[in-house]
Amino acid sequence: MMRWIVGSSLKFRYLVVAGAAALIGFGTTNLRDMPVDVFPEFAPPFVEVQTEGLGMSTSEVEQLITIPLEQALNSTPNLDIIRSKTVPGLSAITLIFKPGTDSLQARQLVNERLAVAIPSLPASAGIPWTLQPLSATSRVMKIGISSDQYSLTDLSMIAYWTIRWRLMGVPGVANVVIWGDRWKQLQFQVDPERLAAHNVSLNEAMQVTSDSLEFGLLKYTNAAKTRTGGFFETANQRFQIQHVLPVLGPADLANVSFGDRKRADGSALRLGDVGKTTWGHQPLFGDAVVNDGPGLLLVVEKFPWANTLELTQGVEEALDEMRPGLPGMQIDSTIFRPATFIDLSIDNLTKALLLGTLFVVLVLGAFLFEWRAALISLIAIPLSLVAAGLVLYALGSTLNTMVLAGFVIAVGVVVDDAIIDIENIVRRLRENRRAKTGKSPASIILEGSLEVRSAIVYATLIIVLAVLPVFLIQGVSGAFFRPLVFSYGLAVLASMVVALTVTPALSLILLSKVPLERRDPPLTRWLQRGYTALLGRVVHRPWPALVATGLTVVGGLAVLPYFGESLFPTFKERDFLTTWMTKPGTSHD
Repeated sequence: MMRWIVGSSLKFRYLVVAGAAALIGFGTTNLRDMPVDVFPEFAPPFVEVQTEGLGMSTSEVEQLITIPLEQALNSTPNLDIIRSKTVPGLSAITLIFKPGTDSLQARQLVNERLAVAIPSLPASAGIPWTLQPLSATSRVMKIGISSDQYSLTDLSMIAYWTIRWRLMGVPGVANVVIWGDRWKQLQFQVDPERLAAHNVSLNEAMQVTSDSLEFGLLKYTNAAKTRTGGFFETANQRFQIQHVLPVLGPADLANVSFGDRKRADGSALRLGDVGKTTWGHQPLFGDAVVNDGPGLLLVVEKFPWANTLELTQGVEEALDEMRPGLPGMQIDSTIFRPATFIDLSIDNLTKALLLGTLFVVLVLGAFLFEWRAALISLIAIPLSLVAAGLVLYALGSTLNTMVLAGFVIAVGVVVDDAIIDIENIVRRLRENRRAKTGKSPASIILEGSLEVRSAIVYATLIIVLAVLPVFLIQGVSGAFFRPLVFSYGLAVLASMVVALTVTPALSLILLSKVPLERRDPPLTRWLQRGYTALLGRVVHRPWPALVATGLTVVGGLAVLPYFGESLFPTFKERDFLTTWMTKPGTSHD
Protein backbone atom coordinates (compact mmCIF):
# COMPACT_ATOMS: atom_id res chain seq x y z
CA MET A 1 0.00 0.00 0.00
CA MET A 2 2.76 2.42 0.97
CA ARG A 3 4.75 1.56 -2.16
CA TRP A 4 1.68 2.22 -4.30
CA ILE A 5 1.09 5.62 -2.68
CA VAL A 6 4.68 6.77 -3.15
CA GLY A 7 4.88 5.29 -6.66
CA SER A 8 1.66 6.99 -7.74
CA SER A 9 2.88 10.30 -6.32
CA LEU A 10 6.08 9.97 -8.39
CA LYS A 11 4.15 9.03 -11.50
CA PHE A 12 1.73 11.95 -11.19
CA ARG A 13 4.25 14.29 -9.59
CA TYR A 14 3.16 17.46 -11.34
CA LEU A 15 -0.46 16.81 -10.44
CA VAL A 16 0.53 16.20 -6.80
CA VAL A 17 2.55 19.44 -6.66
CA ALA A 18 -0.28 21.38 -8.27
CA GLY A 19 -2.70 19.93 -5.72
CA ALA A 20 -0.37 20.91 -2.88
CA ALA A 21 -0.12 24.47 -4.20
CA ALA A 22 -3.91 24.68 -4.50
CA LEU A 23 -4.26 23.32 -0.97
CA ILE A 24 -1.97 26.01 0.45
CA GLY A 25 -3.80 28.74 -1.47
CA PHE A 26 -7.25 27.48 -0.50
CA GLY A 27 -6.19 26.94 3.10
CA THR A 28 -4.62 30.35 3.68
CA THR A 29 -7.74 31.98 2.24
CA ASN A 30 -10.34 30.03 4.21
CA LEU A 31 -8.54 29.67 7.52
CA ARG A 32 -8.87 33.43 7.98
CA ASP A 33 -12.64 32.93 8.34
CA MET A 34 -12.25 30.25 11.01
CA PRO A 35 -13.86 31.19 14.37
CA VAL A 36 -11.22 32.26 16.89
CA ASP A 37 -11.50 32.19 20.68
CA VAL A 38 -9.31 32.03 23.78
CA PHE A 39 -10.58 28.70 25.13
CA PRO A 40 -12.60 25.84 23.65
CA GLU A 41 -16.25 25.45 24.60
CA PHE A 42 -15.73 23.55 27.85
CA ALA A 43 -19.14 24.15 29.44
CA PRO A 44 -22.03 21.70 28.87
CA PRO A 45 -25.28 23.02 27.36
CA PHE A 46 -27.03 25.25 29.88
CA VAL A 47 -29.98 27.64 30.12
CA GLU A 48 -30.23 30.43 32.69
CA VAL A 49 -33.58 31.82 33.84
CA GLN A 50 -33.78 35.12 35.71
CA THR A 51 -36.80 36.60 37.49
CA GLU A 52 -37.07 39.94 39.24
CA GLY A 53 -38.87 40.40 42.55
CA LEU A 54 -39.17 44.15 43.01
CA GLY A 55 -38.65 45.12 46.65
CA MET A 56 -38.34 41.53 47.89
CA SER A 57 -35.70 40.38 50.31
CA THR A 58 -33.50 37.36 49.61
CA SER A 59 -35.66 35.00 51.67
CA GLU A 60 -38.86 36.26 50.01
CA VAL A 61 -37.41 35.79 46.51
CA GLU A 62 -36.25 32.29 47.49
CA GLN A 63 -39.63 31.20 48.85
CA LEU A 64 -41.97 32.93 46.39
CA ILE A 65 -40.00 32.71 43.12
CA THR A 66 -36.93 30.45 43.16
CA ILE A 67 -38.43 27.34 44.80
CA PRO A 68 -41.65 27.29 42.68
CA LEU A 69 -39.65 27.72 39.49
CA GLU A 70 -37.19 24.99 40.49
CA GLN A 71 -40.06 22.59 41.07
CA ALA A 72 -41.58 23.44 37.68
CA LEU A 73 -38.28 23.16 35.78
CA ASN A 74 -37.00 20.03 37.53
CA SER A 75 -38.83 17.76 35.07
CA THR A 76 -37.18 19.18 31.93
CA PRO A 77 -35.93 16.34 29.67
CA ASN A 78 -32.15 15.73 29.55
CA LEU A 79 -31.66 17.94 32.61
CA ASP A 80 -28.50 16.98 34.51
CA ILE A 81 -28.00 19.61 37.22
CA ILE A 82 -30.13 22.52 38.40
CA ARG A 83 -28.57 25.37 40.36
CA SER A 84 -30.01 28.59 41.72
CA LYS A 85 -28.73 31.83 43.17
CA THR A 86 -30.99 34.26 45.00
CA VAL A 87 -30.12 37.86 45.86
CA PRO A 88 -32.34 40.75 46.96
CA GLY A 89 -34.80 41.39 44.15
CA LEU A 90 -33.51 38.73 41.73
CA SER A 91 -33.69 34.97 41.22
CA ALA A 92 -31.24 33.23 38.87
CA ILE A 93 -31.70 29.54 38.02
CA THR A 94 -29.14 27.69 35.87
CA LEU A 95 -30.19 24.42 34.21
CA ILE A 96 -27.23 22.30 33.05
CA PHE A 97 -28.12 19.65 30.48
CA LYS A 98 -26.42 16.41 29.58
CA PRO A 99 -23.57 16.61 27.02
CA GLY A 100 -24.81 16.46 23.45
CA THR A 101 -28.13 18.17 24.15
CA ASP A 102 -29.12 20.72 21.54
CA SER A 103 -29.03 24.15 23.18
CA LEU A 104 -31.93 25.59 21.17
CA GLN A 105 -34.14 22.58 21.91
CA ALA A 106 -33.27 22.86 25.60
CA ARG A 107 -34.32 26.52 25.58
CA GLN A 108 -37.62 25.59 23.96
CA LEU A 109 -38.35 22.96 26.62
CA VAL A 110 -37.50 25.41 29.40
CA ASN A 111 -39.74 28.12 27.94
CA GLU A 112 -42.65 25.68 27.70
CA ARG A 113 -42.39 24.88 31.42
CA LEU A 114 -41.98 28.55 32.31
CA ALA A 115 -45.27 29.32 30.58
CA VAL A 116 -47.00 26.86 32.92
CA ALA A 117 -45.20 28.13 36.02
CA ILE A 118 -45.77 31.88 35.53
CA PRO A 119 -49.41 31.90 36.84
CA SER A 120 -48.21 30.41 40.15
CA LEU A 121 -45.84 33.30 40.83
CA PRO A 122 -46.94 36.30 42.93
CA ALA A 123 -48.40 39.24 41.05
CA SER A 124 -45.56 41.50 42.19
CA ALA A 125 -42.94 39.24 40.57
CA GLY A 126 -41.52 40.00 37.14
CA ILE A 127 -41.91 37.78 34.10
CA PRO A 128 -39.19 35.07 34.02
CA TRP A 129 -36.93 35.29 30.98
CA THR A 130 -34.26 33.00 29.60
CA LEU A 131 -30.92 34.60 28.91
CA GLN A 132 -29.38 34.39 25.47
CA PRO A 133 -27.24 31.32 24.72
CA LEU A 134 -23.77 32.32 25.84
CA SER A 135 -20.30 30.94 25.26
CA ALA A 136 -18.44 29.28 28.13
CA THR A 137 -16.12 32.29 28.06
CA SER A 138 -18.93 34.69 27.27
CA ARG A 139 -17.30 37.95 28.36
CA VAL A 140 -15.51 39.10 25.25
CA MET A 141 -14.93 42.74 26.18
CA LYS A 142 -15.40 45.17 29.06
CA ILE A 143 -15.88 48.84 28.21
CA GLY A 144 -15.54 51.62 30.77
CA ILE A 145 -17.57 54.81 30.33
CA SER A 146 -17.06 57.93 32.42
CA SER A 147 -17.80 61.62 32.07
CA ASP A 148 -17.13 64.94 33.77
CA GLN A 149 -20.13 66.61 32.13
CA TYR A 150 -22.95 64.12 32.66
CA SER A 151 -24.37 62.75 35.89
CA LEU A 152 -24.32 58.99 36.32
CA THR A 153 -28.09 58.93 35.82
CA ASP A 154 -27.90 60.70 32.46
CA LEU A 155 -24.83 58.65 31.55
CA SER A 156 -26.80 55.47 32.25
CA MET A 157 -29.62 56.53 29.96
CA ILE A 158 -27.19 57.33 27.14
CA ALA A 159 -25.35 54.04 27.67
CA TYR A 160 -28.55 52.00 27.63
CA TRP A 161 -30.58 53.65 24.86
CA THR A 162 -27.71 54.64 22.55
CA ILE A 163 -24.53 52.64 23.14
CA ARG A 164 -25.97 49.31 24.28
CA TRP A 165 -28.43 48.89 21.43
CA ARG A 166 -25.82 49.85 18.86
CA LEU A 167 -23.45 47.21 20.24
CA MET A 168 -26.26 44.62 20.30
CA GLY A 169 -26.39 44.98 16.52
CA VAL A 170 -22.79 43.80 16.09
CA PRO A 171 -22.78 40.23 14.69
CA GLY A 172 -21.99 37.71 17.42
CA VAL A 173 -22.99 39.90 20.40
CA ALA A 174 -25.50 38.06 22.61
CA ASN A 175 -25.93 40.63 25.36
CA VAL A 176 -24.46 43.82 26.80
CA VAL A 177 -24.71 44.05 30.58
CA ILE A 178 -24.25 47.43 32.29
CA TRP A 179 -22.69 47.49 35.75
CA GLY A 180 -23.28 50.53 37.93
CA ASP A 181 -26.20 51.81 35.86
CA ARG A 182 -28.69 54.18 37.47
CA TRP A 183 -32.12 54.16 35.85
CA LYS A 184 -33.60 57.64 35.70
CA GLN A 185 -36.87 57.50 37.61
CA LEU A 186 -39.49 60.08 38.57
CA GLN A 187 -39.76 59.36 42.30
CA PHE A 188 -42.05 60.42 45.10
CA GLN A 189 -40.19 60.13 48.41
CA VAL A 190 -42.70 60.20 51.25
CA ASP A 191 -42.12 61.94 54.59
CA PRO A 192 -43.67 59.84 57.42
CA GLU A 193 -44.21 62.89 59.66
CA ARG A 194 -45.99 64.85 56.94
CA LEU A 195 -48.08 61.78 56.08
CA ALA A 196 -49.23 61.54 59.67
CA ALA A 197 -49.88 65.27 59.89
CA HIS A 198 -52.32 65.11 56.94
CA ASN A 199 -53.76 61.75 58.00
CA VAL A 200 -52.65 60.05 54.74
CA SER A 201 -51.64 56.39 54.64
CA LEU A 202 -48.68 55.11 52.70
CA ASN A 203 -50.92 53.01 50.45
CA GLU A 204 -52.96 56.09 49.51
CA ALA A 205 -49.80 57.97 48.56
CA MET A 206 -48.56 55.04 46.48
CA GLN A 207 -51.94 54.67 44.75
CA VAL A 208 -52.18 58.34 43.79
CA THR A 209 -48.57 58.42 42.57
CA SER A 210 -48.97 55.32 40.42
CA ASP A 211 -52.27 56.49 38.92
CA SER A 212 -50.75 59.84 37.99
CA LEU A 213 -48.13 58.24 35.75
CA GLU A 214 -48.60 56.80 32.30
CA PHE A 215 -47.14 53.49 33.47
CA GLY A 216 -46.81 52.85 37.19
CA LEU A 217 -44.84 50.08 38.91
CA LEU A 218 -47.73 48.93 41.13
CA LYS A 219 -49.33 46.10 39.19
CA TYR A 220 -52.65 46.20 41.06
CA THR A 221 -53.37 49.83 40.13
CA ASN A 222 -55.04 51.25 37.05
CA ALA A 223 -51.67 52.46 35.79
CA ALA A 224 -50.20 48.94 35.71
CA LYS A 225 -50.89 48.87 31.99
CA THR A 226 -50.93 51.46 29.26
CA ARG A 227 -54.48 52.77 29.10
CA THR A 228 -56.26 53.38 25.83
CA GLY A 229 -59.12 55.81 25.34
CA GLY A 230 -60.95 54.08 22.51
CA PHE A 231 -62.46 56.31 19.84
CA PHE A 232 -65.21 58.81 19.14
CA GLU A 233 -67.13 58.23 15.93
CA THR A 234 -69.12 60.69 13.82
CA ALA A 235 -71.06 60.16 10.62
CA ASN A 236 -67.98 60.89 8.52
CA GLN A 237 -64.96 60.20 10.67
CA ARG A 238 -63.63 58.17 13.60
CA PHE A 239 -61.43 60.05 16.10
CA GLN A 240 -58.98 58.16 18.29
CA ILE A 241 -58.91 59.17 21.95
CA GLN A 242 -55.59 59.07 23.80
CA HIS A 243 -54.89 59.89 27.44
CA VAL A 244 -52.08 62.45 27.69
CA LEU A 245 -51.16 62.96 31.34
CA PRO A 246 -49.69 66.33 32.31
CA VAL A 247 -46.99 64.85 34.60
CA LEU A 248 -43.63 65.49 32.88
CA GLY A 249 -41.33 66.23 35.82
CA PRO A 250 -41.06 66.52 39.60
CA ALA A 251 -42.95 69.84 39.71
CA ASP A 252 -45.90 68.38 37.81
CA LEU A 253 -45.98 65.31 40.03
CA ALA A 254 -45.95 67.47 43.17
CA ASN A 255 -49.17 69.21 41.99
CA VAL A 256 -51.15 65.95 41.72
CA SER A 257 -54.01 66.10 44.23
CA PHE A 258 -55.46 63.45 46.55
CA GLY A 259 -58.92 63.67 45.02
CA ASP A 260 -61.27 65.58 47.35
CA ARG A 261 -58.86 65.56 50.30
CA LYS A 262 -58.30 69.07 51.69
CA ARG A 263 -55.61 70.83 53.64
CA ALA A 264 -56.31 72.89 56.75
CA ASP A 265 -56.77 76.04 54.65
CA GLY A 266 -59.36 74.34 52.44
CA SER A 267 -57.14 73.93 49.37
CA ALA A 268 -56.60 70.58 47.69
CA LEU A 269 -54.10 68.25 49.31
CA ARG A 270 -51.27 67.49 46.91
CA LEU A 271 -48.39 65.01 46.74
CA GLY A 272 -45.88 67.80 47.38
CA ASP A 273 -47.49 68.34 50.78
CA VAL A 274 -46.64 64.88 52.09
CA GLY A 275 -43.29 64.19 50.49
CA LYS A 276 -40.59 65.14 48.00
CA THR A 277 -40.80 64.67 44.23
CA THR A 278 -37.49 64.38 42.40
CA TRP A 279 -35.54 62.58 39.72
CA GLY A 280 -33.75 59.57 41.22
CA HIS A 281 -32.65 56.03 40.49
CA GLN A 282 -33.25 52.51 41.73
CA PRO A 283 -31.52 51.17 44.88
CA LEU A 284 -28.04 49.94 44.01
CA PHE A 285 -26.83 46.42 44.81
CA GLY A 286 -23.40 47.05 43.30
CA ASP A 287 -21.44 49.68 41.43
CA ALA A 288 -18.67 50.24 38.89
CA VAL A 289 -15.36 52.07 39.22
CA VAL A 290 -13.69 53.20 36.00
CA ASN A 291 -10.23 54.78 35.98
CA ASP A 292 -10.29 55.47 39.74
CA GLY A 293 -13.65 57.22 39.56
CA PRO A 294 -17.40 56.64 39.22
CA GLY A 295 -18.56 55.34 35.87
CA LEU A 296 -20.28 52.54 34.02
CA LEU A 297 -18.88 49.18 32.96
CA LEU A 298 -20.37 47.59 29.84
CA VAL A 299 -19.76 43.83 29.68
CA VAL A 300 -20.11 42.49 26.13
CA GLU A 301 -21.12 38.81 25.98
CA LYS A 302 -21.01 36.62 22.89
CA PHE A 303 -22.81 33.65 21.39
CA PRO A 304 -21.05 30.24 21.49
CA TRP A 305 -20.49 30.29 17.72
CA ALA A 306 -19.17 33.86 17.52
CA ASN A 307 -15.69 34.74 16.29
CA THR A 308 -13.98 36.66 19.09
CA LEU A 309 -11.61 38.58 16.82
CA GLU A 310 -14.34 39.64 14.37
CA LEU A 311 -16.70 40.51 17.21
CA THR A 312 -14.06 42.61 18.96
CA GLN A 313 -13.27 44.43 15.73
CA GLY A 314 -16.98 45.04 15.13
CA VAL A 315 -17.51 46.45 18.64
CA GLU A 316 -14.50 48.76 18.34
CA GLU A 317 -15.70 50.00 14.95
CA ALA A 318 -19.15 50.69 16.41
CA LEU A 319 -17.59 52.65 19.28
CA ASP A 320 -15.48 54.68 16.85
CA GLU A 321 -18.61 55.50 14.85
CA MET A 322 -20.44 56.71 17.98
CA ARG A 323 -17.61 58.74 19.55
CA PRO A 324 -18.23 61.95 17.49
CA GLY A 325 -21.85 61.95 18.72
CA LEU A 326 -20.91 61.41 22.37
CA PRO A 327 -18.96 64.54 23.37
CA GLY A 328 -17.84 64.79 26.96
CA MET A 329 -17.70 61.00 27.44
CA GLN A 330 -14.56 58.91 27.88
CA ILE A 331 -14.86 55.39 26.43
CA ASP A 332 -12.16 52.88 27.35
CA SER A 333 -12.39 49.56 25.49
CA THR A 334 -9.06 48.16 26.74
CA ILE A 335 -10.08 47.21 30.29
CA PHE A 336 -10.67 43.58 29.35
CA ARG A 337 -9.94 42.45 25.80
CA PRO A 338 -9.37 38.69 25.20
CA ALA A 339 -8.69 39.41 21.53
CA THR A 340 -5.32 40.78 22.61
CA PHE A 341 -4.45 37.41 24.12
CA ILE A 342 -5.56 35.64 20.94
CA ASP A 343 -3.38 37.91 18.83
CA LEU A 344 -0.49 37.14 21.16
CA SER A 345 -1.10 33.38 20.85
CA ILE A 346 -1.23 33.52 17.06
CA ASP A 347 1.91 35.67 17.05
CA ASN A 348 3.69 33.11 19.24
CA LEU A 349 2.65 30.28 16.91
CA THR A 350 3.89 32.26 13.92
CA LYS A 351 7.22 32.84 15.64
CA ALA A 352 7.47 29.14 16.53
CA LEU A 353 6.86 28.18 12.90
CA LEU A 354 9.39 30.71 11.66
CA LEU A 355 11.97 29.48 14.16
CA GLY A 356 11.27 25.88 13.18
CA THR A 357 11.66 26.77 9.54
CA LEU A 358 14.89 28.63 10.28
CA PHE A 359 16.29 25.64 12.15
CA VAL A 360 15.38 23.36 9.24
CA VAL A 361 17.28 25.65 6.88
CA LEU A 362 20.28 25.72 9.19
CA VAL A 363 20.30 21.94 9.69
CA LEU A 364 19.94 21.14 6.01
CA GLY A 365 22.46 23.79 5.07
CA ALA A 366 24.96 22.54 7.63
CA PHE A 367 24.63 18.83 6.87
CA LEU A 368 23.54 18.62 3.22
CA PHE A 369 24.85 21.79 1.53
CA GLU A 370 21.87 21.63 -0.88
CA TRP A 371 19.35 24.47 -1.23
CA ARG A 372 16.86 22.36 -3.18
CA ALA A 373 16.57 19.90 -0.30
CA ALA A 374 15.99 22.81 2.07
CA LEU A 375 13.27 24.18 -0.21
CA ILE A 376 11.42 20.85 -0.24
CA SER A 377 11.45 20.75 3.57
CA LEU A 378 10.28 24.35 3.79
CA ILE A 379 7.29 23.51 1.60
CA ALA A 380 6.40 20.37 3.55
CA ILE A 381 6.18 22.09 6.98
CA PRO A 382 3.47 24.73 6.26
CA LEU A 383 1.65 22.33 3.94
CA SER A 384 1.20 19.84 6.80
CA LEU A 385 -0.13 22.47 9.19
CA VAL A 386 -2.45 24.00 6.59
CA ALA A 387 -3.87 20.56 5.76
CA ALA A 388 -4.56 19.91 9.45
CA GLY A 389 -6.17 23.35 9.80
CA LEU A 390 -8.46 22.69 6.83
CA VAL A 391 -9.73 19.51 8.48
CA LEU A 392 -10.60 21.53 11.59
CA TYR A 393 -12.25 24.16 9.39
CA ALA A 394 -14.36 21.52 7.64
CA LEU A 395 -15.47 20.11 11.00
CA GLY A 396 -16.58 23.57 12.17
CA SER A 397 -14.02 23.71 14.98
CA THR A 398 -12.86 26.88 16.70
CA LEU A 399 -9.26 28.05 16.52
CA ASN A 400 -8.28 28.54 20.17
CA THR A 401 -5.21 28.43 22.36
CA MET A 402 -5.46 24.66 22.90
CA VAL A 403 -5.57 24.01 19.14
CA LEU A 404 -2.61 26.33 18.66
CA ALA A 405 -0.76 24.53 21.46
CA GLY A 406 -1.35 21.23 19.65
CA PHE A 407 0.12 22.67 16.46
CA VAL A 408 3.15 24.06 18.31
CA ILE A 409 3.82 20.68 19.94
CA ALA A 410 3.45 18.95 16.56
CA VAL A 411 6.00 21.26 14.91
CA GLY A 412 8.79 19.01 16.18
CA VAL A 413 7.30 15.93 14.49
CA VAL A 414 6.49 17.89 11.33
CA VAL A 415 10.05 19.22 11.07
CA ASP A 416 11.43 15.72 11.72
CA ASP A 417 9.27 14.28 8.92
CA ALA A 418 10.43 17.03 6.58
CA ILE A 419 14.12 16.34 7.21
CA ILE A 420 14.32 12.54 7.45
CA ASP A 421 12.90 11.74 4.02
CA ILE A 422 14.79 14.37 2.08
CA GLU A 423 18.10 13.57 3.79
CA ASN A 424 17.82 9.87 2.93
CA ILE A 425 16.72 10.59 -0.63
CA VAL A 426 19.72 12.88 -1.22
CA ARG A 427 22.05 10.26 0.26
CA ARG A 428 20.66 7.47 -1.95
CA LEU A 429 20.90 9.62 -5.07
CA ARG A 430 24.54 10.37 -4.32
CA GLU A 431 25.35 6.69 -3.74
CA ASN A 432 23.59 5.67 -6.97
CA ARG A 433 25.54 8.21 -9.02
CA ARG A 434 28.85 7.12 -7.54
CA ALA A 435 28.05 3.44 -8.12
CA LYS A 436 26.62 4.14 -11.60
CA THR A 437 23.97 1.43 -11.20
CA GLY A 438 21.91 2.79 -14.07
CA LYS A 439 18.71 2.95 -11.99
CA SER A 440 16.30 5.75 -12.75
CA PRO A 441 16.00 8.64 -10.26
CA ALA A 442 12.34 7.73 -9.72
CA SER A 443 13.20 4.22 -8.53
CA ILE A 444 15.99 5.55 -6.30
CA ILE A 445 13.65 8.11 -4.73
CA LEU A 446 10.99 5.42 -4.27
CA GLU A 447 13.38 3.08 -2.50
CA GLY A 448 14.94 5.89 -0.46
CA SER A 449 11.55 7.11 0.72
CA LEU A 450 10.27 3.63 1.62
CA GLU A 451 13.52 2.80 3.40
CA VAL A 452 12.85 5.30 6.20
CA ARG A 453 9.14 5.86 5.77
CA SER A 454 8.01 2.32 6.62
CA ALA A 455 9.45 2.65 10.13
CA ILE A 456 8.31 6.28 10.52
CA VAL A 457 4.72 5.38 9.56
CA TYR A 458 4.53 2.85 12.34
CA ALA A 459 6.09 5.31 14.76
CA THR A 460 3.55 7.95 13.73
CA LEU A 461 0.64 5.56 14.25
CA ILE A 462 2.02 4.63 17.66
CA ILE A 463 2.18 8.33 18.62
CA VAL A 464 -1.42 8.87 17.50
CA LEU A 465 -2.67 5.75 19.32
CA ALA A 466 -0.83 6.79 22.48
CA VAL A 467 -2.84 10.02 22.79
CA LEU A 468 -6.25 8.49 22.00
CA PRO A 469 -7.12 7.85 25.69
CA VAL A 470 -7.37 11.61 26.16
CA PHE A 471 -10.65 11.49 24.22
CA LEU A 472 -12.12 9.35 27.01
CA ILE A 473 -11.59 12.10 29.62
CA GLN A 474 -14.89 13.67 30.62
CA GLY A 475 -15.79 17.04 32.11
CA VAL A 476 -13.82 20.25 31.88
CA SER A 477 -10.46 18.47 31.59
CA GLY A 478 -11.60 16.53 28.55
CA ALA A 479 -13.13 19.61 26.93
CA PHE A 480 -9.82 21.43 27.34
CA PHE A 481 -7.37 18.77 26.22
CA ARG A 482 -9.33 17.03 23.44
CA PRO A 483 -8.80 19.95 21.01
CA LEU A 484 -5.07 19.96 21.84
CA VAL A 485 -4.67 16.23 21.19
CA PHE A 486 -6.92 16.32 18.13
CA SER A 487 -4.99 19.15 16.47
CA TYR A 488 -1.69 17.47 17.37
CA GLY A 489 -2.82 14.16 15.86
CA LEU A 490 -4.12 15.86 12.72
CA ALA A 491 -0.82 17.69 12.19
CA VAL A 492 1.18 14.46 12.67
CA LEU A 493 -1.03 12.49 10.27
CA ALA A 494 -0.99 15.32 7.72
CA SER A 495 2.81 15.41 7.94
CA MET A 496 2.93 11.68 7.26
CA VAL A 497 0.67 12.04 4.20
CA VAL A 498 2.79 14.93 2.88
CA ALA A 499 5.96 12.85 3.37
CA LEU A 500 4.41 10.00 1.37
CA THR A 501 3.17 12.15 -1.52
CA VAL A 502 4.49 15.69 -1.88
CA THR A 503 8.06 15.15 -0.67
CA PRO A 504 8.86 12.34 -3.18
CA ALA A 505 7.19 14.28 -6.01
CA LEU A 506 9.19 17.43 -5.31
CA SER A 507 12.37 15.39 -4.90
CA LEU A 508 11.95 13.87 -8.35
CA ILE A 509 11.24 17.25 -9.92
CA LEU A 510 14.06 19.19 -8.23
CA LEU A 511 16.78 16.61 -7.56
CA SER A 512 16.69 14.11 -10.43
CA LYS A 513 19.02 16.03 -12.80
CA VAL A 514 21.12 18.22 -10.55
CA PRO A 515 24.67 17.46 -9.35
CA LEU A 516 24.72 16.10 -5.81
CA GLU A 517 28.42 15.57 -5.20
CA ARG A 518 29.35 14.82 -1.63
CA ARG A 519 30.76 17.88 0.11
CA ASP A 520 31.33 17.25 3.80
CA PRO A 521 30.87 20.55 5.63
CA PRO A 522 33.29 21.53 8.42
CA LEU A 523 30.57 21.18 11.06
CA THR A 524 29.92 17.57 10.08
CA ARG A 525 33.60 16.65 10.19
CA TRP A 526 34.03 18.31 13.59
CA LEU A 527 30.99 16.54 15.04
CA GLN A 528 32.10 13.19 13.66
CA ARG A 529 35.55 13.53 15.23
CA GLY A 530 34.09 14.49 18.60
CA TYR A 531 31.48 11.74 18.54
CA THR A 532 34.05 9.08 17.53
CA ALA A 533 36.35 10.06 20.39
CA LEU A 534 33.50 10.10 22.94
CA LEU A 535 32.10 6.79 21.71
CA GLY A 536 35.52 5.13 21.99
CA ARG A 537 35.81 6.16 25.63
CA VAL A 538 32.31 4.93 26.47
CA VAL A 539 32.94 1.57 24.80
CA HIS A 540 36.19 0.99 26.69
CA ARG A 541 34.87 2.34 30.02
CA PRO A 542 31.04 2.13 30.09
CA TRP A 543 30.62 2.45 33.85
CA PRO A 544 30.74 6.30 34.07
CA ALA A 545 28.03 6.57 31.42
CA LEU A 546 25.86 3.97 33.17
CA VAL A 547 26.30 5.66 36.55
CA ALA A 548 25.42 9.08 35.06
CA THR A 549 22.30 7.61 33.47
CA GLY A 550 21.25 5.98 36.75
CA LEU A 551 21.76 9.19 38.70
CA THR A 552 19.68 11.09 36.15
CA VAL A 553 16.80 8.60 36.50
CA VAL A 554 16.94 8.70 40.30
CA GLY A 555 17.04 12.51 40.30
CA GLY A 556 14.01 12.64 38.01
CA LEU A 557 12.03 10.30 40.24
CA ALA A 558 13.05 12.33 43.32
CA VAL A 559 11.70 15.64 41.97
CA LEU A 560 8.55 14.11 40.48
CA PRO A 561 6.42 14.56 43.67
CA TYR A 562 7.25 18.26 43.70
CA PHE A 563 5.67 18.97 40.34
CA GLY A 564 2.50 21.00 40.63
CA GLU A 565 -0.85 19.88 39.27
CA SER A 566 -3.39 22.11 37.61
CA LEU A 567 -6.60 21.51 35.70
CA PHE A 568 -6.00 24.43 33.36
CA PRO A 569 -2.79 25.30 31.55
CA THR A 570 -0.94 28.42 32.62
CA PHE A 571 -1.41 31.41 30.34
CA LYS A 572 0.40 34.73 30.32
CA GLU A 573 -2.70 36.78 31.07
CA ARG A 574 -2.27 40.51 31.58
CA ASP A 575 -5.65 40.99 33.28
CA PHE A 576 -6.04 41.01 37.04
CA LEU A 577 -9.51 40.32 38.46
CA THR A 578 -10.39 41.40 41.99
CA THR A 579 -13.65 40.32 43.62
CA TRP A 580 -14.99 41.69 46.92
CA MET A 581 -17.11 39.32 48.99
CA THR A 582 -18.96 41.07 51.81
CA LYS A 583 -21.36 39.97 54.51
CA PRO A 584 -25.10 39.86 53.67
CA GLY A 585 -26.72 43.19 54.37
CA THR A 586 -23.67 45.32 53.58
CA SER A 587 -24.80 48.75 52.44
CA HIS A 588 -23.86 50.28 49.12
CA ASP A 589 -21.88 53.07 50.78
